[in-house]
Amino acid sequence: MAKKRKTFTDEFKQDAVQFLTNHPEMTVIECAETLGVGRSTLERWRADFNRSGLSAVTAHNNDKEEKDLLKENVRLQRELRDSQEALKILKKAISILGN
Repeated sequence: MAKKRKTFTDEFKQDAVQFLTNHPEMTVIECAETLGVGRSTLERWRADFNRSGLSAVTAHNNDKEEKDLLKENVRLQRELRDSQEALKILKKAISILGN
C-alpha cells in the first residue's frame, strides 16, 4: 500500500529552516528527526530559502491558495444569490398571506 505524502505549510517550512539555523550544535539529521521531516527535504527547504527567500518555496502553495480562494469566492457568491432569491420568495409569501 502506498504511503500518503505529507504536505507542509509555508510557515512550517520557514520555521523548520529557522530552527535549523538557530541550532548550529545539531546536525541536519538531528533537526530533521526533531521536526519529523526527511533530511533531504529539510536541506532542500534551506537551499530554497537561501537561494531566493520565500519565493521559491511559496510559489506553488500560493497558486494553490489562490485557486482555493477563487473556488470559495464562487461558492459564497452562489450561496448569497440563493439566499437573496429565498428572501425575495419569503417577502412575496408574507405580502400574500398578510393581506
